[in-house]
Amino acid sequence: MKILEQKIISRKAKVAVIGLGYVGLPLAISFAQKGFKVFGIDTSRQRIGRLQNCESYITDVKSKDFTGFIHRGRLCVSTDFDVLDQADAIIICVPTPIKHKYTPDISYMVSAVRSVAKHLHRGMLVILESTTYPGTTEELIQPELEKNGLKAGHDFYLAFSPERVDPGNKQFGVTQIPKVVGGITQNCTRLAALLYSQVIKHIHQVSSAKAAEMTKLLENSFRIVNIGWINEIAQACHKMGVDVWEVIDAAETKPFGFMPFYPGLGVGGHCIPEDPLYLYWKAKRYGFNSKFIKLAADTNAHMPNYVVHRLESLLSQSWSGVKILVVGVTYKKDVKDLRKSPSVRLIELLKSRTHVDYHDPLVPYLKIDGIDLQSVTLQAKTVKNYDCVVIAVDHTTVNYDLIRHNARRIFDIRNVYKACKDPKIERL
Repeated sequence: MKILEQKIISRKAKVAVIGLGYVGLPLAISFAQKGFKVFGIDTSRQRIGRLQNCESYITDVKSKDFTGFIHRGRLCVSTDFDVLDQADAIIICVPTPIKHKYTPDISYMVSAVRSVAKHLHRGMLVILESTTYPGTTEELIQPELEKNGLKAGHDFYLAFSPERVDPGNKQFGVTQIPKVVGGITQNCTRLAALLYSQVIKHIHQVSSAKAAEMTKLLENSFRIVNIGWINEIAQACHKMGVDVWEVIDAAETKPFGFMPFYPGLGVGGHCIPEDPLYLYWKAKRYGFNSKFIKLAADTNAHMPNYVVHRLESLLSQSWSGVKILVVGVTYKKDVKDLRKSPSVRLIELLKSRTHVDYHDPLVPYLKIDGIDLQSVTLQAKTVKNYDCVVIAVDHTTVNYDLIRHNARRIFDIRNVYKACKDPKIERL
């Protein structure tokens, strides 16, 4: 343990990051920036090829952030897991999606762990960052790594530290967000905390890997439940003829006991739509039915359908001959990411009823149901051709004044026209 401690403190430890997506790539670059030799591993040859050509594929990462490290050999990227033989610490950041019927898909994680097991050696530190259900590290990862005879907590060290990346957040990058760490032993926790402390200022140690796993699920369950709740409130307010946005603003004046959440098309990305369902699934194995998570997930998933029903009432006519323009298809404002985007689901629903186009300054092309779509140019004459413009995502670079002055009707899901009393604008 002392040898690994000294390597980490002197920054001579070699760090391997498995999975170079939104979580792994910024983390790998952060370690390289602090002087560590870093091995970046990904099974995607396309990703590795782009990195080797010093080309970023992630919005939050600029090519200049890692070009020098690639050229100097401080950041070595590859699809070859054999480099793990040289590693002192391994951080696993692979996807953990949800399969049908709310069942976790941990196949990527298991595959990565089995690859690590082939190269596991004494004194190695292994950290899992991929979001998963409580108990995964001890019940699944530890036995898999111990198959070769080495014992976790004695021969090698094992911990869990949930990723907290927020794509597009310029205030809180990977090194500014406090890191929660929980190992299967105290020494495992201390070593993992020591490693992260080299690149992240605030480290919070918890008593176990299970506590760290649960922390991540609590964070995202908090968000999905509150988003589901405000989406339900928005529907109730519409029925009652109350402006939900005015109500939220008024409630926010209370200096305690209230945190504003805002209605919309639902939730997207990887974390919020899927992570809470890991907790829902695991709780059922203990005979506990997490009603809040299931209800919130169902409410959010229904929002695109709700918007379609609102559009039917707004247009007051059959769908025949109607043309709709959806503005914004990414799952989040100003982030080029389509994962689980509710805007895409909305377009799918509308396409089965009428003609629909989209505009998004970040996504020039889109494929839905095997059909290639292209972002339309936002011009006055173009906007006038549509019966209704739906503001699905409030990207900052969109010309909303142009839309307001030329659109026949506007359905404003994101409240971009908050101060406008134009009768042709309908808000969620």
